[in-house]
Amino acid sequence: MSVKSDRWIREMALTHKMIEPFVDGQVKAIDGKKVISYGLSSYGYDLRVSRKFKLFTNLYNSIVDPKNFSDAAFIDIEGDYCIVPPNSFALACSVEYFRIPRDVITVCIGKSTYARCGIIVNVTPFEPEWEGYVTLEISNTTPLPAKIYANEGLAQVLFYQASEVCETSYADRGGKYMKQVDITLPLA
Repeated sequence: MSVKSDRWIREMALTHKMIEPFVDGQVKAIDGKKVISYGLSSYGYDLRVSRKFKLFTNLYNSIVDPKNFSDAAFIDIEGDYCIVPPNSFALACSVEYFRIPRDVITVCIGKSTYARCGIIVNVTPFEPEWEGYVTLEISNTTPLPAKIYANEGLAQVLFYQASEVCETSYADRGGKYMKQVDITLPLA
């Protein structure tokens, strides 16, 4: 298994629509204003977080149960940023839609800019032949409120190509998170 370079990612994005929309290079500023970088990097792709967030709340005293999850545990927020309360959690969605080839798996890790502020981004691997918008898990580990900027970089996707094609892909299994179009809550 080998990590793939910017050339390979660019080719797959432009020829096979692996990433849409695709930004060919790192964007660090827009109209002279600094942004948290996003787009193609040397050995990965920095995805952006969309304007939609689901923020955990204790308003209805819900229990977090992955087998019986209630949307009442969240408040929906849409905007240019989201303030995640201290020691709290939010879900979000990527701006980009991904189509993963059958011989590829990805690892997605949070950007250092957020990590250095105590913000942890957790995303499970994108399995072979998975496609959709990525549901992003954002944890604020600090005792202070944390600001997450929409339409800016949040996490880096690393692409690993296997030496042989898998026997059973995510699509073959009929994976329950296939073709997500929005923030997707846990499905039992």
